[in-house]
Amino acid sequence: MGLLLGLAAGRLRAVAPGEAVSGVITPLERELRARRAAVEDTRAAIMSFLPLYERKQVNRERKNGFEVLPDLAAVRVAIADLTARARVEILTAQPGGARGEGVLAEASPRDVAALRRGVRMRVLYQHTARFSRGTGEYVDRVTGLGAQVRTLDDQFSRLLVFDDETAVISLPGDPLGAAVVREAPVVAFIRETYERLWLAAEPFSTPGTAGGEISATIRQAIMRLLMEGLTDNSIAVRLGMSVRTCRRHVAEIMVELGAQSRFQAGYLLAVQNRQEGQR
Repeated sequence: MGLLLGLAAGRLRAVAPGEAVSGVITPLERELRARRAAVEDTRAAIMSFLPLYERKQVNRERKNGFEVLPDLAAVRVAIADLTARARVEILTAQPGGARGEGVLAEASPRDVAALRRGVRMRVLYQHTARFSRGTGEYVDRVTGLGAQVRTLDDQFSRLLVFDDETAVISLPGDPLGAAVVREAPVVAFIRETYERLWLAAEPFSTPGTAGGEISATIRQAIMRLLMEGLTDNSIAVRLGMSVRTCRRHVAEIMVELGAQSRFQAGYLLAVQNRQEGQR
């Protein structure tokens, strides 16, 4: 530390701390300045390739109107890149009810940054997402920055639309992959589909405000799907809820109807629905 100075005959002399600092720290500071300069030079050298990369990226996207992303990692990279480059608007449709903590932790900073840049954002969930605390906190965060969030009772396809130029859609039968679409007519069709879903959806609110109405809507959806003969698993997937929750709702409906089986419950609901339609 430079606090002792060796003298003749093995003696030592204490050095003033201020003098020791000058002797020890100054070379370290000189080294730090040199390293900072090297960091900035390296950063400038790497970023000098950005214009070339962006030109090549734009050309590649123009040539590839349709691109399949085979795994979740590639999908996440593509969405992060498209979100970072969005200038006007991002439309999102995320079925499946409550979103996972990891997904929200990844999406939240990315979406907040886009909103703070002035990008408009609309998000569509299923009704069951309203009963997720984590999803509710995310919605509070983004709506506070101007995003709009609505929910629907039934299932819909997962999709995102960026600036009416690029869409990301789910692959049939592959929950981890996605397709990136840049063909203008197809993107316009996807946008129109989203608008129809949006018009049928209801503004997001917590269970404490409109929870009763939403619960009734979910219950009606379960009854409708029961009449169609769907299994508990299929109904749960359609409505974005757990199978256990779905079975609890079905059991309650069966008790109210006095039904001994799911088949009988579906039949009684169909009769009830037909009678109400004749009134």
